[in-house]
Amino acid sequence: MRGKNFFLLTAGMAVFAFLAGRALTAGNCAVRTGAPVNADGRPEIALTFDDGPDEVWTPKLLDGLKEREVQATFFLLGQSIEGNEAVVKRMQEEGHLIGNHTYSHVELTKLSPEEAREEVVRTSSAIYDVTGVYTSFVRPPFGEWPDGLEFRVTMIPVNWTVDSRDWYTRNTPVIVRDVLDAAGPGDIILMHDCYETSVEAALQIVDTLKAEGYEFVTVDELILE
Repeated sequence: MRGKNFFLLTAGMAVFAFLAGRALTAGNCAVRTGAPVNADGRPEIALTFDDGPDEVWTPKLLDGLKEREVQATFFLLGQSIEGNEAVVKRMQEEGHLIGNHTYSHVELTKLSPEEAREEVVRTSSAIYDVTGVYTSFVRPPFGEWPDGLEFRVTMIPVNWTVDSRDWYTRNTPVIVRDVLDAAGPGDIILMHDCYETSVEAALQIVDTLKAEGYEFVTVDELILE
């Protein structure tokens, strides 16, 4: 699977995709058309984490990323921010991108438009209260994004191209193997920062891909550059 050079945005992102220089395909998804490499010719890849912050495992992950000089993207649950404000602030201070993963991890397509908007806006407000910044990026739980919601919340919904299934396997070697077998230039890797096995696997994945010449970037760098 190495060599894929695309990433996906969820429904309704035609305007954002066009402005970012991406081509459009069926399903209202944006596909990266340029080579996913940096100015030095190194392939780029994004590591993303959902469902945090976790009071135990997120700080350990941040320690490992800092040691490796790697920035990642964290899609936060609003209900998990209270009590973990220092962790969120640390993410910001260490150069990671902070995104929105709704307040209570609900499937947005099963809510009314008003309820879905509230799930997103409430979390964005919680992030702002800690960081002083309103995030522009949201990852919908289960990858399900209601048509047109991005225009109601003025945010860019971001899915993934490589699913580690770390929440299911809870097995470090299996997670590492599955991600390395699937990942290639321009990919967005989905993981979670609330499991010990996921943190262990993520750092091993970083070590391996960096040794292969990859540069880890945040999702905004893949989408907007």
